Amino acid sequence: MVVKDIDQQAFGQDVLQRSHEVPVVVDFWAAWCNPCRVLGPTLERVAADHEGAFDLVKVDVDRNPALAAQFGVQGIPTVLAFRDGRPAARFTGALPEAAVRQWVSQILPTEIDGLVDRARDAVLDGNEVEAEVLFRRVLEEVPDHAEAGTGLAALLIARGETGEALILLGRLPRSGEVERLESAARIAAAQGSDLHALEDRVTADPADTRARLELGKALAARQEYEPALDHLLAVVRAGGLHREAARAAMVDVFGLLGNGHPLTALYRRALASALY
Repeated sequence: MVVKDIDQQAFGQDVLQRSHEVPVVVDFWAAWCNPCRVLGPTLERVAADHEGAFDLVKVDVDRNPALAAQFGVQGIPTVLAFRDGRPAARFTGALPEAAVRQWVSQILPTEIDGLVDRARDAVLDGNEVEAEVLFRRVLEEVPDHAEAGTGLAALLIARGETGEALILLGRLPRSGEVERLESAARIAAAQGSDLHALEDRVTADPADTRARLELGKALAARQEYEPALDHLLAVVRAGGLHREAARAAMVDVFGLLGNGHPLTALYRRALASALY
């Protein structure tokens, strides 16, 4: 087999992008390093035996010191495995071949990984029925599987089954994606509201904070975020029974838009001013 020697310029494509398709094992080495010369042939034998199950590439640390520093390589040989664009495992030193084989076995995709990949492909192909079946199969085996859980939750939210989505998300490890989907689910729950009736109620009685709260949520569910935030902020400023619900709804919109969105920055400051 051919093992690529790569540099900083090729790293993005040959390692980070490629690792979304198969795991990529990166051997950080140097020509003067005796343990590197021992480990290199071992890695090549193991890679050849796995017949393309993972890619093996080499990085000369003398020629690519910035790349080595980027991934915290302090001694060589250091071997990193990348999956889905991120480091997944590593070791340092010339391990015996049996230990290398054991390490490689831990970074190769499992049957569960294969089901998740098939489910993702089904989503991309528009086959949501197959995707749901596959995500649910994974969750039967691993109830808190983050990728399957968030994938299924996204499908449920898209078709309005927000209650089940929130229950499912509550079982998953906390992450930014889980919190974003929880915000999306709570916002989407207002999609069935009668927007015109709510607007009439607010027009008839601008002090009706219950109607204004529901109108803000309904607008957010229709992705009309700026007017939604205006109404929710008015409820917060008015105080009273619905203040906390309006504050929580604004936080959900922030979570959905993301911290970098200009509306998030603008209305977060306004919310802080209204509260404090």
